[in-house]
Amino acid sequence: MKCGIRFCGGCNPRYDRGKALATLEEKFKGEVDFVIAEENVLYDLLLVIGGCTNCCASYEQFKTKEGVIKMWEETHIEKIANVIKELEF
Repeated sequence: MKCGIRFCGGCNPRYDRGKALATLEEKFKGEVDFVIAEENVLYDLLLVIGGCTNCCASYEQFKTKEGVIKMWEETHIEKIANVIKELEF
């Protein structure tokens, strides 16, 4: 599975967003390819990682097969992991 990553600008982060991604990468090592999202690339899923409840990063410019999921706090890691498990091909 190819999961595009879109980070917010980081103006008000309330947790370590990079560490949250590293946790997900470790959980899905060898199963999910987490890559920084680029325009004109089709992803299975797009993960928007916001630093606060605004989760304001734009993502409409990216293409996905299964849609977009968002996280804006560290407690969302398990929820995101469960969504990915349900979508695994």
